[in-house]
Amino acid sequence: MNQENSTQLHAPTRHFSVLLSPTPRGARLARLLATEWLRTWDLPPGSTDTAAHLVAELAANAATHGRLPGRDFRLALHATTDVLRIEVTDTRGDDLPRRQPPSPDAVSGRGLLLVEALADRWGVELGPVPRKTVWAELDLPPAESLTAPKHSGPCSGATSALP
Repeated sequence: MNQENSTQLHAPTRHFSVLLSPTPRGARLARLLATEWLRTWDLPPGSTDTAAHLVAELAANAATHGRLPGRDFRLALHATTDVLRIEVTDTRGDDLPRRQPPSPDAVSGRGLLLVEALADRWGVELGPVPRKTVWAELDLPPAESLTAPKHSGPCSGATSALP
């Protein structure tokens, strides 16, 4: 058997995914975790804030409209050099999001209007049954592209061998 010993530096991960409870607390945690992950990529505050608002709206919708007892929702973030994609998957594929103009005195019902205003693109993908994924994408201008993450803690690898 031929083995090759080499040290490989892997590209920083540009994907984040977590299962959360379909509750207001789970929706809040989704926003907090997404914000922290986005901060490690050194995005300008405006992009991070917009993404945090999108996560908050999509997660709140999953906790409110996609809730089934005992079934979590998934938050996933996918980042490339020019696009950030936010996905929230729940287990209510039978209940698709519908953008409806709220009455002026309504206390809710504006979430998808906000998603539409903040995202460059958004949509819904069905499946596998019984799931649906509501997604939103933000275009990142070249000046705001992702860079290597900042490391705030100790490094997990060495750059050279010990003497």
